[in-house]
Amino acid sequence: GKEVVIANAIIAILTIGGQQLFSFFTFSCPCHVGQNLIYGLAFLGVPALILLIVGYALNNQTWRLVMGKRSHFGRVNSSNWLLKCKLVCFVVCSITGRALVAPVTWLAVTLINGSYYICAVSEYVPVSYYGAAPNVTASERSRILATFPCSQLVPPELSRARDEVILLLRYQSQVAGWLLIAVVVITVFLSYCLASCLSPLSFLHFRYWSSYVHNEQELFDEATDQHSRLYAMQNVRKFFGFFPGGEHVKEIRIPSLKEWQAISGLAFLKRVDEEHYDYSLLHDWALKERASGKYLRIDQDP
Repeated sequence: GKEVVIANAIIAILTIGGQQLFSFFTFSCPCHVGQNLIYGLAFLGVPALILLIVGYALNNQTWRLVMGKRSHFGRVNSSNWLLKCKLVCFVVCSITGRALVAPVTWLAVTLINGSYYICAVSEYVPVSYYGAAPNVTASERSRILATFPCSQLVPPELSRARDEVILLLRYQSQVAGWLLIAVVVITVFLSYCLASCLSPLSFLHFRYWSSYVHNEQELFDEATDQHSRLYAMQNVRKFFGFFPGGEHVKEIRIPSLKEWQAISGLAFLKRVDEEHYDYSLLHDWALKERASGKYLRIDQDP
């Protein structure tokens, strides 16, 4: 839908901006043999991996899939087991596609920029592209090539060779970046085409179904908020003797020290029986205890 496209565009723009700031303030190639590759690959891969994990974590479908694992396979017979597996695979692919937006954008932008790639592979440039000082040893050659990303460390007689190597590596990096973008765009387009061809719904029916699912989720969220608020209000009223916003409060309840201790502290979700849970300590107290004790009448007149 349009919301997904807009969300992906915003994620891509934020990733591009973050990458530019990240490169400007933090990236500084060590220009040392053996360290360039680790440093460059770390700046290429680690942020992409973090963005991928964040993409999975921020997707509600991830937690719906993980927390609903029992309902997926708990009571599945052999006839519809394959259908359930297909559904889970489809959801996993959908989640992965959304999660890959930021890391793929990061990799594409960094490759087009070229700085990380140049730092990582400068010391591995073939000897044929190194035209100066051909009689040096292999270790010395690697040491010299490793300094090429740092122009201030390169001797003046090697400045031309350094420029040629940098141009070659930048060319390779940018080509790889554009190829990555092309592969991703083609894959996404073909995936949408395949999904549309395999869909049992017509175009307008699919639009109606998408609208229904969206509206159902919005209404469910509103009902969830209102239901939980009303339910919590009953427990709060039982503890304090009134509920917030009441217009005619004639008396309030004074909780005892034991009751304050009962609802204070930390608690996990507690299972009461096969079908119900205690959501909080106050909820547990309201279900178990009788609201007796001291009540205090109040005068609402100013």
